[in-house]
Parts: sequence; structure tokens; C-alpha cells
Amino acid sequence: MLQFSLRRISLFFPMLFLASILVFAIIQAPPGDYLDDFAAMLAAEGETFGEGISMERLRQQYGLDKPIHVQYIKWIWNVLHWDLGVSLEWQKPVTELLIQRLLMTVILGASTVLLTWTLALPIGVISAVKQYSIIDYVFTFISYIGVATPNFVLALIGMWLALSMFNANVTGLFSRDYIDADWSIARFGDLVKHLWLPMIILGTSGTARLTRIVRANLLDELSKPYVEAARAKGVSPWKLIIKYPTRIALNPFISTAGLEITELFSGSLIVATVLSLPTVGPLLLRALISQDMFMAGSILLILTTLTLIGTLISDLMLAALDPRIRMTH
Repeated sequence: MLQFSLRRISLFFPMLFLASILVFAIIQAPPGDYLDDFAAMLAAEGETFGEGISMERLRQQYGLDKPIHVQYIKWIWNVLHWDLGVSLEWQKPVTELLIQRLLMTVILGASTVLLTWTLALPIGVISAVKQYSIIDYVFTFISYIGVATPNFVLALIGMWLALSMFNANVTGLFSRDYIDADWSIARFGDLVKHLWLPMIILGTSGTARLTRIVRANLLDELSKPYVEAARAKGVSPWKLIIKYPTRIALNPFISTAGLEITELFSGSLIVATVLSLPTVGPLLLRALISQDMFMAGSILLILTTLTLIGTLISDLMLAALDPRIRMTH
């Protein structure tokens, strides 16, 4: 297990380096940059840069006049020192803009992951064991709806129901009085009151997908000869199911669960925008539209890092759960 873990961890950093190059290439791919858009906006309004300010001077100020490889080296060196640059649109350090939103993103993402895994595993097992029963049909119907319905539609429906039935505004993660308040028990309680709806909405599709994965793989394991042999020896049904088939059926569950982490931690960009959630999703959308390269690049790099971390965790969990994986790698 130790050798397997060391091999997987040794691959993490080269993959992260290649991912950083890809992220930088993506944010540089669109023609022009933020300054070009800003100059075009000023020209459309009949305005110009202030006295003593020119496009060339601004490019020099932000390092946009340097070759691409020089810009990348400077950017990644600053990132390693947790200096994510200055947002061209907000004119503030990217770190300052991200730190509060990252905290909210982690809280929302961790809560949603916990809800998703807590529901998907037992529902998938029960649905497989009770195949073709009323319970199985109900769970199957609900999971199909969860997979087929876009999360932003669920967000709109949830907002309408909360407003029409309870006259409650469920957008955001805080009430107006607590948005800029310092952390306290009262502010945390207000967060919990607002957290349940986005947590359910973001967790619906993931729960439905993982439920179907657990059910399908457990049904495949239950039909194998070793299960029939264990039953013939008198092993109790639930002990048999939990100890052997479920462990093996969890392999695809764990391998895909790592990828779910990134989607949840990104705050599902459209849902976060609809619900006005203070996560990194809406900030990324605004940065991409305005070509705020330092902001967009930093968020994309963070999300890419989360993807690699989620994949690493999945691989290590799979190796711990199934010795065959350690032997074949």
C-alpha cells in the first residue's frame, strides 16, 4: 500500500504542472485581453484613458507586454508564493477576493458531498437488494428525475416554492444583517438556515448518479457464484451483502466520487449564479466574460488542483478497499 501511495503521489506534481500550463493556455486563447475590452468600452462611451495613461503603459504595468512564456513563469512563481496577482476588473488582489468565497465554497461543497454519499450508498444498496419491488421502483423513478432535471431548474423551482408557500427569500447564504458581519454563533446559525436548499439542489444529480452506479454494480455482484456459495453455507443475508458484494460494488462508486468533488466545490456555476451564492462560481463566470486573466486563471487552477486531489483520494481509497488494485499497479 505504501509503494502504491508513493507512486500515485509522485504523479500528482507533474500532472499539476502540466495542468497549470493548460490553464494558462486556456485563459490566453481568446483574442485580446481585459485591456482591449476596457478600451473598446471607453470608446463606445466616447471616453478615453486618463491623462498620462496609455494602453502601452497599462500593458507594461500588468506585464501583458511580455512574451507568453515569460508571463507564465512570472504567474506560476507568484502562485507558488500564494500571490495570485491583481484582478484587472476589481483592482484588488485576487487572494483578497477569493479567500472569503473559498471558505463558503468549501463549506457548501463539503456539506453537499456528505449529503450525497450518505444518501447514495444506502439507497443504492436497498434498491439492489429489493430489485423490482415498490421501493426499487420509487427510488429508480426519483433517481431518473434527479439525473434528467438540470440543477438550475431545481433552483428556480425551490426559490418559487419558498417564496410562494413560505414567503421566504432563500437566495444567498446569509440574511442581509449577517452578510458582512463577523463570525459568531448567530452568523453560523444563519448560514445553516440558508445552507439546506443549495445543498439539496447541488446534491440531487450527484446522489441520483451515484445511486444508479451502486445499484447496477451490486446487482452484478449478487449474481456471481461466490454469493450463492455463501448463501448455501448459511451466511446471514445482510452480513453477506455488506461484507462481500457491497465492498466490490463500491469500486466504481469511489472512482467517480472523486470527480464529483470538483463539481460540487465549484458551486455548480449556473446554480450559484441563480441563487446568488457567494462561491467562486459566479466570480469565475464574471472573470471569463471580462477576460480578467489573473482572476480566471487562479480559479481554474484551484479547481484543477481540486480535481487532481479528488482523483488521488479516490485512487488511495480504492487501493485500501480492494487489494487487487495494489497488486496490478
